[in-house]
Amino acid sequence: MSGLTAHFLFGANSSRNSPQFGRFFGPARVKSREASGGKPLVLRRLVTMAVRLDEIRMAAQRVAASHGLDVVDLEFTGSAKERILRVFLEKNAEGRARLRADIAAGTEGLPERLIEGTLSPEQLSGITHEDCADFSRDFGVLLDVEELVPGAEYTLEASSPGLDRKLTRPEDFRRFRGSLVKIQTFEPIRNNRHWQGRLVEVSNSGPGTPGSELDSGTGETSITLDLAAVKQNSKSRKAGVSTVEIALSNIEKAQLVPEI
Repeated sequence: MSGLTAHFLFGANSSRNSPQFGRFFGPARVKSREASGGKPLVLRRLVTMAVRLDEIRMAAQRVAASHGLDVVDLEFTGSAKERILRVFLEKNAEGRARLRADIAAGTEGLPERLIEGTLSPEQLSGITHEDCADFSRDFGVLLDVEELVPGAEYTLEASSPGLDRKLTRPEDFRRFRGSLVKIQTFEPIRNNRHWQGRLVEVSNSGPGTPGSELDSGTGETSITLDLAAVKQNSKSRKAGVSTVEIALSNIEKAQLVPEI
């Protein structure tokens, strides 16, 4: 595979705070002011690269499905000389169902916290080093054949999403109802944009915000957090409430909080 190095990572991933350049890789298409008859510069890079990242995501999901996996998230980060394409994977619904069956059957070799019930099967990706290696091999070939990542060398990393995984889709919130979550909103709620609590409800309160990334189109437009589940920061305490309702369309970032 030309220009590709494969890495396999497991556990919580600190790269979440790195700058994301998924929209910017590849050659920019710039029309100069002179060439456009004195009109303002036209930059097509943003639109072109956003579409290409969607193509990469769909290709990754095709390969993942062939290995019994799902793509949780995908990001393209780094500088022009150190580009990294990260794909976060987990076992698909059937794989997670088998894990629950193994727990019920008392299968040996399972993590102790799963047996004790202090860790949910939904919180584990269930993937192995072999899963990552097989996916990276096939996905790397597809990336090269379809030329989805143009330009110089890059590194492909296949990883589990970690116990602090991001929540990006309405179905994520339904799936992890009952878990501790950390939320950052676009607009303040009671003068606070940062909330942490137990996700106790995903409500059907309205049609949602058209075009919002978290609008499911089914009316599931808000979540409710139980703030008593964790120690709150000063702004949260000043709000004087025990629960907070947050519209999905107002969520900028959301992730699980590991309970260890």
